Amino acid sequence: MTFRVDRRQFLMGSTALLAAGALSPVLAQDSSLRLLFWGSQARADRTYGVTDLYTKAGGPAVEGEFLAWNDYWPKLATQTAGGNAPDIIQMDYRYIVEYANRGAIAPMDEFVGSALQLADFDADQLEGGKVGGKLYGISLGANSVALMINTADFEKAGIPVPGPTTTYADLPAMAEAFKAAGIEKKVIADGSGSEPMFENWLRQRGKALYTADGKLAWEVADATEWFTMWADFRAKGICVSAEDQALDTGPLETTMLTLGKASIIPSNSNQLVAFQAINQDKLTISNFPRIAADAPGGHYRKPSMFFSIGGTAANKEAAAKLINFFVTSKEASLVLGVERGIPCSASVREALAPTLDKQSQTALNFVANLGDLLGALPPSPPAKAGEIDASLFRTLSQEVGFGARTPEDAGNALFTGANDILSRAS
Repeated sequence: MTFRVDRRQFLMGSTALLAAGALSPVLAQDSSLRLLFWGSQARADRTYGVTDLYTKAGGPAVEGEFLAWNDYWPKLATQTAGGNAPDIIQMDYRYIVEYANRGAIAPMDEFVGSALQLADFDADQLEGGKVGGKLYGISLGANSVALMINTADFEKAGIPVPGPTTTYADLPAMAEAFKAAGIEKKVIADGSGSEPMFENWLRQRGKALYTADGKLAWEVADATEWFTMWADFRAKGICVSAEDQALDTGPLETTMLTLGKASIIPSNSNQLVAFQAINQDKLTISNFPRIAADAPGGHYRKPSMFFSIGGTAANKEAAAKLINFFVTSKEASLVLGVERGIPCSASVREALAPTLDKQSQTALNFVANLGDLLGALPPSPPAKAGEIDASLFRTLSQEVGFGARTPEDAGNALFTGANDILSRAS
């Protein structure tokens, strides 16, 4: 028998489990759901606002926990390995194959049409949550990679804010304008360790990170050229130093933008709202630089993140119903806004759009109007892609930055190391 705590009777807020546990261990076990997600305090406030709505409407209590990106994945790995996975897991595109293949998250196809009402969901976003033809993740919003830009710095420098035609070759002139205006910040953060930025650069060259069968889709020469470009930017003071970049430990508060070290950082369109909340200067977003003025854009509409059901969840249907509330409830959308991306339900988008503030409208319009920058959604990254990003790519970027490796050495090490990691996953 499943017990439900009526939120109209018990005002539990985001600490609902404490009250439920005080009532009865059985009640807490049977009726509550655990939700684990990464993000900022602003995301947490919105998330808990929705779980409160859900419980007040008669749903079970929800125990939520959030962490910074860098802390999230080790904790999730520990919990899933120990058989203590949350009922609802926030999942990323680069990790979904790995978690699905080892049964750490559960397929949700049996709930489509019942607990999950996805009739007007964007087809590409549904497809993005599938692994081996089964649905393992429900997209919480569509977004795109984007530059997060402090517009005040460009106004002070007397130069245009980066836009659709900005190229990597334009960055040195921006740096000169900054110096002339007495702006001590660097133009851009060190993007050499940003996998999304590397992927975008590759896509503009007609390549990709991975093939559909999970192999590398680039060569040693590509990685070497990438590291060389950023080493040149670093040497000329166009991007931040390795010492400064090392201060970025994951939270939005430690990024080069928020710390005042750089005016541009690689980010995602849905993060504009959260960044603006902790930055006084006006921010905006634009596409990643082009490799040439006439180059094709490397962008795509990506599921910003998913909600997945834990493989060991005791009540998977209850978990599916909570996920459905997040993505199909118009009331929930008014709380969530576009902080996790543009809603994937057409009816939710239609209801939400007129209510958005200026920054949220900017994010929505950016994703909706990518134009010739927009390409096809790539296949889900293979298992161990997350390890390549976190343990290899970023480490090599830092080693080049600190002078421990040459770009050529790093290019070879990235190619060889990535292939080794992929071979262990097969």
